Parts: sequence; C-alpha cells; structure tokens
Amino acid sequence: MKLFAEVELRTVSSPMPLVSGAARRHERRAGLAIAHCHGVAESNDGNFCSVIIHLFASNSPSLMLFRVPSLRRISLGVLIVANAFLVSCGSSTNPSSSTPNTTRLKLRAFVTNPLASTSFGTAPVIDVIDALKDELSGAVSLSTAQPGMMAVFPNKRFTLVYGGGGNSISIIDNAQEAVVGSTLTLPGPTESMVVSADNVTGYVAVPTATVAGQDPGVVEVLNLTNNAITATIPVPGARFLAVSHNGNRVLVFGSQPDRITIITPSLIGTSTDPRTVLNPSGCSSSTCPFDHPVWGLFSSDDNTAYILNCGPECGGTTASVAALEVNTNLPGSPLLVNAATIGMLSGSTLYVAGSPPSCPAGATAPACGTLSVIDTASMAVTNPNPIFITDGYHNRMEMGADGQLFIGARACSNGCLSIFDTNPNGKVTLPSDTGDVTGIQPITTRHVVYVCEDGELRIYETTTDKLQANQIDIIGQAVDVKLVD
Repeated sequence: MKLFAEVELRTVSSPMPLVSGAARRHERRAGLAIAHCHGVAESNDGNFCSVIIHLFASNSPSLMLFRVPSLRRISLGVLIVANAFLVSCGSSTNPSSSTPNTTRLKLRAFVTNPLASTSFGTAPVIDVIDALKDELSGAVSLSTAQPGMMAVFPNKRFTLVYGGGGNSISIIDNAQEAVVGSTLTLPGPTESMVVSADNVTGYVAVPTATVAGQDPGVVEVLNLTNNAITATIPVPGARFLAVSHNGNRVLVFGSQPDRITIITPSLIGTSTDPRTVLNPSGCSSSTCPFDHPVWGLFSSDDNTAYILNCGPECGGTTASVAALEVNTNLPGSPLLVNAATIGMLSGSTLYVAGSPPSCPAGATAPACGTLSVIDTASMAVTNPNPIFITDGYHNRMEMGADGQLFIGARACSNGCLSIFDTNPNGKVTLPSDTGDVTGIQPITTRHVVYVCEDGELRIYETTTDKLQANQIDIIGQAVDVKLVD
C-alpha cells in the first residue's frame, strides 16, 4: 500500500493573530465592524498508515512498570455518529473521479476563511475554488470558529478542518461539500494533525493537554469512523508529528530539547508501552544527535528518519540533521547546517530551511534565512555557497512544477515567501508580498502554486516565479489551502 506523510505547520511561539492586514482591508471594503479574534494554530498536513486503535488496559501492570498513566477510556456509545459517513478501512481509491461533487468541478481547492462576508456580518466558511480556472465556485458553511489548518484524507473523500476558536475538528465530505458527523473537541490547541492511509485513524498533538502527575502534552488517537478520541498517549509538550510511510513509526517532537519520542502504533492497546524515548547519554555538545529537534522526514523505504535539529533558533546550540536508523533506533552523527526547522525529501535530496540567530556573513537583510541542500546517500551538504532566503520561522515547504521549491515562513521582517529554482541555475526569488505564509498548495497538472499569505490567496506561475495575471479575491481571510481532487 502506498502511504503518505503529513505536512504540518511549524511554530514555536504563541498563536498568531487571526486577523491580518489583508483581512482588515476586506472588512473595510465590506463596511463591517468585526471583533478580531486570536488563536489559529498552524500546521503541515500529512498521513500515515496504522491499524484500528484499541484502548490501553486501565490497570495494565506493564504500564505501571513503565510509569505510564493509563490512557483514558472514551465511551464510544456516546460518541458514535448516527450518520455513517466514512469509508471502510483500507480503501485507497479516489471517489472524486466517479462521484460527482456538488459544484461538479474536475479539480477543486478548499480555502479556509474565518471571516467570509454575509448579510449578517461574517461567518466561517471553506471557499471552494475551481483550480483549473482559478475561480470561486461556492462555499461550505462551518460551525467551527476560526477555521485554519486542514488535513485531506489519503483517498480524498473527506477533509479535517481544525477550528482554533474552540479547539475543535470538523469533517467535510468532499463530494457533498458539506460538514458531516459531529464535531470532535480537543483538550487544547494543536499545530499538527494527520490522517492515516487507512482513512480511519488520526493522530493529533496537543502540547498543553493536562496529564495528571506529569508535564502537559499528549498525542490524541482518533477513530474517524465514529469521530471519537480512542486513546491518549502522554508526551511532554507534544507539538509536531512525523510518520513513516508504512505507518509503523510515529515520531513526536515535544518540549524536551534533547530527545524525541517514537510511538509504535501496533503496541497501542497492548500491555507494552508503545513509546520509546530516545535520549542518548554521554555525548558532547558537538556529537549529541538531538538539539531542540522539531521535525523529521522518512526515507522512501522507511529505514531512515532524518531528524531536523532547530538548535540556536529554538534556544539550543547547534542546528543539524541527524540520520536515525529506524529499525535499531540508533542516530548517526549530526550533519551541521546553518539552520533547520522545515525540510522536504525529493528522491535522495533533502532540502532544509531555517533562520540562524543572526544574519549570516554575505547575506543582506531581510534575506537572512538559509536553505541547505543535502545528499542523503553521503550525508553531505552539496551547495558550496550559502543559499539565502527570507528570515522568519520557516514552517512550510512544497515542490511546485518546473522544479520550483516554495518555502514559507512566519514572523518575517518583510515577505515570508521564498522560491528556489532546484534546476542548475539555483536562483532564489523573494516576492514583494508581505505577511506570514499560512498555506502552500501546488496545483497538479498546471504550472501554478496557490499561496496563502497575509490573509490573501496568491497564484504564482512556476515558469516565471511571478504572480499570474488572473488572481482570486477572497473576501475575508485565506488561512490554508488544499487540493481535494
């Protein structure tokens, strides 16, 4: 079975304000008085495979031995949704080719918009876009306050929508273009949620969730057939998740600066603790494999996970990339880079972006961020000269058509979007638009990429790295964008 990995948003500070300058411009245009809200969480999306998850035994002696508090048991009878709207386990077909959607479009993009204009003021919606014609074609009404990040099911039948207003998750039937089932409420805000390749199991990192007798932070395990939390796995400060293609491992990056937690899904519901905490001892600051790790990427065969260490950008010492042998849990020596908060694998090439604490020599503000190109076969940086990109905290990276790598950041001095040409010329383009980048979506079969920046939806041509002539005006605020076909 072909599996997919999540895309998550990356942020290490408090949630950004929901209303941007662009949103305020839209409010003035509509002549509306709007209460500006806060609390949209950021994330990259992705998916992994796992089995249907059962509960921990509440009195498991093995769990007591490992000093793991029991996972709370949820009454499924209360939470089962009467409307059975999800596909059966293991389905991997894309129904959009055979099941007409409401707008009857061949290629659609969803855009979360918490401030859509209505006759009564504003309302949260998902704007539906014809991604072949770059036209607004409808909207999905939401009850979820402050909708932000989305995660599309691998078979593209449904989409999860996180609402920062009430820390809730809604499910959209992509064909019906409507909310189905009940809303799932989390114990706190999240920056990372994924759907497994079985289209049934989900995982959500909740860094502030209360855990009795331990530091806050959990990974919630979801059964999406009945929209219920079926297990809660304590991980201090759990913030970001990375999953293997085969679903056998889940990496959890939390608040502990020198370690990562590995969850083995097959052990959830057994008497064995599913968590393995990696914290190598006896290493010096130059050889320790973990220094504020924030992200991980798996090789195509899932034998290796490349751990991105944020280092000084997150209060540590050294930014690096460490290759972790998944079957033995043995990390290799860290490869030093200028900065590392987000990455993407393309074959054997690993692209890693971040911002050093101070502007590097040779860089000119605001282009103080760096991009490193790594050959994973030799674990060596291949770019002889530094590649300078925007500053800020980089948390998004997508490969568009024509080998154009789109890199998004937040909290920048000016613009937060960088476009790197991965072809031999290696040119970097820094568009003039300003504001945080909150969503990036390449449009398949086309030479364009949709970007949510400062509350606006921008359409860039990958042949020129410039805005195309035809743009879409989102009335309200564009937060995240995903293809659903």
